[in-house]
Amino acid sequence: MGPSGAPPYSAWVMLTSHRGRHRRGSSLLDPDQRADAGAEGNARLTGGLAAVLLVLLAAEGFTILRVRALLTPHVFIGMLLIPPVLLKIGSTTYRFSRYYLRAAAYRRKGPPLVLLRLLGPVVVLTTLAVLGTGIALLVAPVSQRDNLLFLHKASFVLWFVAMAVHVLGHLVDTAKLAPKDWVRPLRRQVPGASLRQWAIAASVVAGIPLGLLLLDRVGPWLNAAPKGH
Repeated sequence: MGPSGAPPYSAWVMLTSHRGRHRRGSSLLDPDQRADAGAEGNARLTGGLAAVLLVLLAAEGFTILRVRALLTPHVFIGMLLIPPVLLKIGSTTYRFSRYYLRAAAYRRKGPPLVLLRLLGPVVVLTTLAVLGTGIALLVAPVSQRDNLLFLHKASFVLWFVAMAVHVLGHLVDTAKLAPKDWVRPLRRQVPGASLRQWAIAASVVAGIPLGLLLLDRVGPWLNAAPKGH
Protein backbone atom coordinates (compact mmCIF):
# COMPACT_ATOMS: atom_id res chain seq x y z
CA MET A 1 0.00 0.00 0.00
CA GLY A 2 1.15 3.59 -0.63
CA PRO A 3 1.51 6.13 2.15
CA SER A 4 -2.09 7.30 1.78
CA GLY A 5 -3.51 3.77 1.93
CA ALA A 6 -4.17 3.65 -1.83
CA PRO A 7 -3.20 0.52 -3.79
CA PRO A 8 0.00 0.63 -5.81
CA TYR A 9 -0.25 1.99 -9.34
CA SER A 10 0.23 -1.45 -10.92
CA ALA A 11 -2.69 -2.90 -8.92
CA TRP A 12 -4.86 0.07 -9.91
CA VAL A 13 -4.06 -0.55 -13.58
CA MET A 14 -5.00 -4.21 -13.26
CA LEU A 15 -8.28 -3.31 -11.55
CA THR A 16 -9.33 -0.72 -14.13
CA SER A 17 -8.26 -3.01 -16.97
CA HIS A 18 -10.48 -5.77 -15.57
CA ARG A 19 -13.44 -3.40 -15.41
CA GLY A 20 -12.69 -2.20 -18.91
CA ARG A 21 -12.98 -5.70 -20.26
CA HIS A 22 -16.57 -5.90 -19.08
CA ARG A 23 -17.36 -2.50 -20.61
CA ARG A 24 -15.65 -3.00 -23.92
CA GLY A 25 -16.56 -6.68 -24.40
CA SER A 26 -14.77 -8.21 -27.34
CA SER A 27 -12.57 -5.19 -28.07
CA LEU A 28 -9.81 -6.56 -25.81
CA LEU A 29 -9.98 -10.13 -27.11
CA ASP A 30 -7.26 -11.42 -29.38
CA PRO A 31 -8.30 -12.62 -32.89
CA ASP A 32 -8.64 -16.28 -31.84
CA GLN A 33 -10.78 -15.35 -28.84
CA ARG A 34 -13.00 -13.13 -31.00
CA ALA A 35 -13.37 -15.96 -33.51
CA ASP A 36 -14.30 -18.42 -30.75
CA ALA A 37 -16.77 -15.90 -29.32
CA GLY A 38 -18.32 -15.52 -32.78
CA ALA A 39 -18.74 -19.27 -33.14
CA GLU A 40 -20.25 -19.53 -29.67
CA GLY A 41 -22.54 -16.58 -30.41
CA ASN A 42 -23.74 -18.31 -33.56
CA ALA A 43 -24.45 -21.47 -31.54
CA ARG A 44 -26.38 -19.48 -28.93
CA LEU A 45 -28.46 -17.74 -31.60
CA THR A 46 -29.25 -21.07 -33.23
CA GLY A 47 -30.16 -22.64 -29.88
CA GLY A 48 -32.38 -19.73 -28.91
CA LEU A 49 -34.19 -19.86 -32.24
CA ALA A 50 -34.61 -23.62 -31.91
CA ALA A 51 -36.32 -23.18 -28.53
CA VAL A 52 -38.69 -20.54 -29.91
CA LEU A 53 -39.50 -22.70 -32.93
CA LEU A 54 -40.23 -25.72 -30.73
CA VAL A 55 -42.88 -23.71 -28.88
CA LEU A 56 -44.42 -22.36 -32.08
CA LEU A 57 -44.36 -25.77 -33.76
CA ALA A 58 -46.04 -27.34 -30.74
CA ALA A 59 -48.82 -24.74 -31.02
CA GLU A 60 -49.07 -25.35 -34.76
CA GLY A 61 -49.22 -29.09 -34.17
CA PHE A 62 -52.15 -28.61 -31.79
CA THR A 63 -54.14 -26.81 -34.52
CA ILE A 64 -53.61 -29.78 -36.87
CA LEU A 65 -55.72 -31.95 -34.56
CA ARG A 66 -58.80 -29.99 -35.71
CA VAL A 67 -57.40 -28.07 -38.61
CA ARG A 68 -60.68 -27.09 -40.23
CA ALA A 69 -62.06 -25.61 -37.02
CA LEU A 70 -58.67 -24.11 -36.11
CA LEU A 71 -57.61 -23.02 -39.59
CA THR A 72 -57.34 -19.35 -38.60
CA PRO A 73 -54.76 -19.91 -35.81
CA HIS A 74 -53.14 -22.58 -38.01
CA VAL A 75 -52.53 -20.01 -40.75
CA PHE A 76 -51.47 -17.27 -38.34
CA ILE A 77 -48.93 -19.45 -36.51
CA GLY A 78 -47.67 -20.78 -39.83
CA MET A 79 -46.93 -17.25 -40.99
CA LEU A 80 -45.42 -16.42 -37.60
CA LEU A 81 -42.96 -19.27 -38.14
CA ILE A 82 -41.53 -17.94 -41.40
CA PRO A 83 -39.09 -15.22 -40.17
CA PRO A 84 -37.56 -17.27 -37.30
CA VAL A 85 -37.30 -20.29 -39.61
CA LEU A 86 -35.44 -18.21 -42.19
CA LEU A 87 -33.17 -16.74 -39.51
CA LYS A 88 -32.37 -20.20 -38.16
CA ILE A 89 -31.65 -21.48 -41.68
CA GLY A 90 -29.30 -18.52 -42.05
CA SER A 91 -27.49 -19.18 -38.77
CA THR A 92 -27.05 -22.90 -39.44
CA THR A 93 -26.02 -22.31 -43.05
CA TYR A 94 -23.42 -19.82 -41.84
CA ARG A 95 -22.02 -22.35 -39.37
CA PHE A 96 -22.03 -25.04 -42.08
CA SER A 97 -20.17 -22.82 -44.54
CA ARG A 98 -17.65 -21.60 -41.98
CA TYR A 99 -16.89 -25.17 -40.88
CA TYR A 100 -16.36 -26.47 -44.40
CA LEU A 101 -14.34 -23.39 -45.33
CA ARG A 102 -12.07 -24.50 -42.47
CA ALA A 103 -12.55 -21.51 -40.18
CA ALA A 104 -10.50 -22.45 -37.12
CA ALA A 105 -13.08 -21.46 -34.50
CA TYR A 106 -15.81 -23.53 -36.13
CA ARG A 107 -13.45 -26.46 -36.63
CA ARG A 108 -12.65 -26.33 -32.91
CA LYS A 109 -16.35 -26.50 -32.04
CA GLY A 110 -16.63 -29.54 -34.28
CA PRO A 111 -19.48 -30.72 -36.52
CA PRO A 112 -22.80 -32.33 -35.56
CA LEU A 113 -23.15 -36.09 -35.93
CA VAL A 114 -22.91 -37.36 -39.52
CA LEU A 115 -26.59 -38.35 -39.56
CA LEU A 116 -27.65 -34.88 -38.46
CA ARG A 117 -25.40 -33.25 -41.06
CA LEU A 118 -26.91 -35.39 -43.82
CA LEU A 119 -30.41 -34.72 -42.52
CA GLY A 120 -29.91 -30.94 -42.36
CA PRO A 121 -30.62 -30.20 -46.05
CA VAL A 122 -33.68 -32.49 -45.92
CA VAL A 123 -35.05 -30.56 -42.95
CA VAL A 124 -34.46 -27.24 -44.71
CA LEU A 125 -36.03 -28.31 -48.01
CA THR A 126 -39.07 -29.99 -46.45
CA THR A 127 -39.61 -27.01 -44.12
CA LEU A 128 -39.60 -24.62 -47.07
CA ALA A 129 -41.91 -27.00 -48.96
CA VAL A 130 -44.44 -27.14 -46.11
CA LEU A 131 -44.45 -23.37 -45.64
CA GLY A 132 -44.46 -22.65 -49.39
CA THR A 133 -47.34 -24.99 -50.21
CA GLY A 134 -49.25 -23.67 -47.21
CA ILE A 135 -49.01 -20.12 -48.53
CA ALA A 136 -49.85 -21.27 -52.05
CA LEU A 137 -53.01 -22.98 -50.78
CA LEU A 138 -54.30 -19.64 -49.54
CA VAL A 139 -53.54 -17.58 -52.63
CA ALA A 140 -53.74 -20.04 -55.55
CA PRO A 141 -56.81 -20.45 -57.75
CA VAL A 142 -59.40 -22.95 -56.56
CA SER A 143 -58.57 -25.23 -59.51
CA GLN A 144 -55.02 -25.76 -58.13
CA ARG A 145 -55.97 -26.52 -54.55
CA ASP A 146 -56.28 -30.31 -54.81
CA ASN A 147 -52.74 -30.64 -56.18
CA LEU A 148 -51.36 -28.14 -53.68
CA LEU A 149 -53.13 -29.81 -50.79
CA PHE A 150 -51.58 -33.14 -51.76
CA LEU A 151 -48.12 -31.55 -51.92
CA HIS A 152 -48.70 -29.80 -48.59
CA LYS A 153 -49.67 -33.06 -46.88
CA ALA A 154 -46.88 -35.09 -48.51
CA SER A 155 -44.21 -32.53 -47.64
CA PHE A 156 -45.56 -32.37 -44.09
CA VAL A 157 -45.18 -36.14 -43.64
CA LEU A 158 -41.58 -36.05 -44.90
CA TRP A 159 -40.87 -32.96 -42.80
CA PHE A 160 -42.32 -34.54 -39.66
CA VAL A 161 -40.10 -37.61 -39.92
CA ALA A 162 -36.96 -35.58 -40.64
CA MET A 163 -37.78 -32.99 -37.98
CA ALA A 164 -38.41 -35.64 -35.31
CA VAL A 165 -34.89 -37.03 -35.79
CA HIS A 166 -33.46 -33.49 -36.02
CA VAL A 167 -35.10 -32.36 -32.77
CA LEU A 168 -34.10 -35.47 -30.85
CA GLY A 169 -30.53 -35.18 -32.12
CA HIS A 170 -30.20 -31.53 -31.05
CA LEU A 171 -32.42 -31.53 -27.96
CA VAL A 172 -29.60 -31.65 -25.41
CA ASP A 173 -27.60 -28.92 -27.16
CA THR A 174 -30.70 -26.74 -27.46
CA ALA A 175 -31.48 -27.15 -23.75
CA LYS A 176 -27.92 -26.09 -22.90
CA LEU A 177 -27.61 -23.20 -25.36
CA ALA A 178 -31.05 -21.57 -25.37
CA PRO A 179 -30.93 -20.11 -21.79
CA LYS A 180 -27.36 -18.82 -21.94
CA ASP A 181 -28.13 -15.37 -23.32
CA TRP A 182 -30.92 -14.92 -20.75
CA VAL A 183 -29.01 -15.87 -17.58
CA ARG A 184 -26.92 -12.93 -16.37
CA PRO A 185 -23.67 -14.69 -15.40
CA LEU A 186 -23.68 -16.68 -18.66
CA ARG A 187 -24.70 -13.91 -21.06
CA ARG A 188 -21.58 -11.92 -20.14
CA GLN A 189 -19.30 -14.72 -21.28
CA VAL A 190 -19.93 -14.04 -24.99
CA PRO A 191 -20.39 -10.52 -26.42
CA GLY A 192 -23.53 -9.72 -28.40
CA ALA A 193 -26.17 -11.30 -26.14
CA SER A 194 -28.51 -8.31 -26.44
CA LEU A 195 -28.17 -8.27 -30.22
CA ARG A 196 -29.02 -11.96 -30.40
CA GLN A 197 -32.03 -11.45 -28.13
CA TRP A 198 -33.30 -8.61 -30.30
CA ALA A 199 -32.77 -10.66 -33.46
CA ILE A 200 -34.88 -13.51 -32.09
CA ALA A 201 -37.61 -11.18 -30.83
CA ALA A 202 -37.66 -9.23 -34.11
CA SER A 203 -37.98 -12.43 -36.15
CA VAL A 204 -41.10 -13.40 -34.19
CA VAL A 205 -42.61 -9.91 -34.34
CA ALA A 206 -41.96 -9.78 -38.10
CA GLY A 207 -44.25 -12.78 -38.52
CA ILE A 208 -47.26 -10.96 -37.05
CA PRO A 209 -48.00 -8.76 -40.09
CA LEU A 210 -47.48 -11.78 -42.34
CA GLY A 211 -50.10 -13.68 -40.36
CA LEU A 212 -52.54 -10.79 -40.37
CA LEU A 213 -52.02 -10.29 -44.10
CA LEU A 214 -53.33 -13.75 -44.99
CA LEU A 215 -56.05 -14.16 -42.39
CA ASP A 216 -58.65 -12.72 -44.74
CA ARG A 217 -57.95 -15.66 -47.08
CA VAL A 218 -59.11 -18.25 -44.54
CA GLY A 219 -62.87 -17.67 -44.91
CA PRO A 220 -62.95 -17.80 -48.72
CA TRP A 221 -60.71 -20.88 -48.69
CA LEU A 222 -63.04 -22.73 -46.33
CA ASN A 223 -66.07 -21.74 -48.37
CA ALA A 224 -64.49 -22.95 -51.59
CA ALA A 225 -62.92 -26.13 -50.20
CA PRO A 226 -64.80 -29.38 -50.81
CA LYS A 227 -66.08 -31.24 -47.75
CA GLY A 228 -63.43 -33.39 -46.12
CA HIS A 229 -60.52 -31.10 -47.09
